[in-house]
Amino acid sequence: MNFDDAKERCAHAGEYVLGTLNARERAAMDARLPTDPALLAEVYAWQDHLLGLTARLTPMAVRPELWPRIAGRIGEGSSARPAASVSAPAPQAANDPSWRSLRFWQATSGLAVAASVTLAVLLGVQTWRGEQSGGSQAQQGGTRYLTLLEAPGGGGTGWIVEAVAGGQVRLLPVGATPAVPEGKTLQFWTKPQGASGPTSLGLVRVGEAVTLPASRLPAVGAQQLFELTLEPAGGSPIGKPTGPIVFVGRSVAI
Repeated sequence: MNFDDAKERCAHAGEYVLGTLNARERAAMDARLPTDPALLAEVYAWQDHLLGLTARLTPMAVRPELWPRIAGRIGEGSSARPAASVSAPAPQAANDPSWRSLRFWQATSGLAVAASVTLAVLLGVQTWRGEQSGGSQAQQGGTRYLTLLEAPGGGGTGWIVEAVAGGQVRLLPVGATPAVPEGKTLQFWTKPQGASGPTSLGLVRVGEAVTLPASRLPAVGAQQLFELTLEPAGGSPIGKPTGPIVFVGRSVAI
């Protein structure tokens, strides 16, 4: 593992928090953290980012019989208590040791919530690594925003939007999207805070990623609305959404 490169360190810290490192990589992180304050700060920062994202998602109930299996996977064994016996804790700092405990996750969110956040942020980590080999300096240095696009009515996360100020905007499929009826198409829209109306970012095919320059957007910032709507073939004929919203969400800075 490369701890000298700043972007590699950031990616390692993110994957450490998400629990996606293999055993050898995790052991290397565990050995490094007590003597590397900068790396520890990266870990705390990732915890803060993840906690902010979980607050935007609706907790979902998980069958009680799943908790022993989860406890076994993360090393807490039979000491884990059922979710029903845990009262929700008050908000706390991300670097509190309880952040990493099973009981904390039982109280704050369901397994589906944690999985959605993990997937979204892991894709961001993978993007960071890809940019190292060819991204522009402006794209690497700009503020990064992440949006989970969810189906109205709690239908789950189907896409994420990663926007980099001065760089690119990526729309990435991460879940199931309903089939588009014949004669219809998905259209991608954004509306920054304070904007008078939405701006079209083009048409989207189910399951296919879209990448476009951030200069196509009127602005890039926090709490920016992104959505996919169902429009006539060829797109909205009036320059603003006319069909139902299929997925929608607002951006958060990461």
